[in-house]
Amino acid sequence: MPARRRPKSLRGKAGARRKRLHREGLRPIEIGVPDVRSRAFAREAHRQSLLVARSAGERDDQAFIDAISE
Repeated sequence: MPARRRPKSLRGKAGARRKRLHREGLRPIEIGVPDVRSRAFAREAHRQSLLVARSAGERDDQAFIDAISE
């Protein structure tokens, strides 16, 4: 009967992945990004969109966005 191997811990798996990336010439990095699912993000996005919509240059800004989006 073969001996049972204990599954690697999360730390062990992460370490193995980092070593594999280094062997491939890659450098692992971690980037923090806003959580777009949070209520705070939605409130801030809405606040900023109102500022843009109410700005003096809104029409020119929207025309530019429309032009580059086509």
